[in-house]
Amino acid sequence: MGCHGGFSLDEAARRTWFNPEKVLEDAGLRSGMVFVDVGCGDGFFTIMAAQVAGAKGMVYAVDTDASAIERLKRKAAERGLANVKAMVAEAEETVFCDGCADIVFYSIVIHDFHDPAKVLLNAKRMLKPSGRLVDLDWKKKQTAHGPPVRIRFSEEQAQTLIKNAGFTVESMRDAGRDHYIVIAKPQAFTALPTRKAPTNLV
Repeated sequence: MGCHGGFSLDEAARRTWFNPEKVLEDAGLRSGMVFVDVGCGDGFFTIMAAQVAGAKGMVYAVDTDASAIERLKRKAAERGLANVKAMVAEAEETVFCDGCADIVFYSIVIHDFHDPAKVLLNAKRMLKPSGRLVDLDWKKKQTAHGPPVRIRFSEEQAQTLIKNAGFTVESMRDAGRDHYIVIAKPQAFTALPTRKAPTNLV
């Protein structure tokens, strides 16, 4: 996804904002898991997730920026990571799988989607019943870097969006000085009672 304001998203800058390894650890990422990075950019979290997930895991990544996806693929190849599948597409139109993902992840990007509600519904479709949605984003306040305050989602707004998409928020905490992280699980689907077929049909 393109970032409002043209601020730097290089690794050194991000590491001054939050601890990415701690973010993935708190998300519950482990070896063998399926991780979906939505709005992945050039793969800051994608590459780290692929290294943790290992050969028995899989990492899917999507972004609208074709040059960023090419950089991601190049970095994955240089590191010998065969468990990364990246594509150029709109998040609103992307569902990698049905019920296969352990984690669907958003890193400082939900405010950039044209239809955040649809993107979150796609996440629910991709997640296993035991899976987790993880939203790392900017706090709604003036900061030295980042998108305009007017387009950011506050912690309360983010949680409302996520709940309205059919999730239960498990936790919400600070991730460094200027960011927060919300972790949520899909609400269980309650099936309607089945009806017996009528026996008097001719």
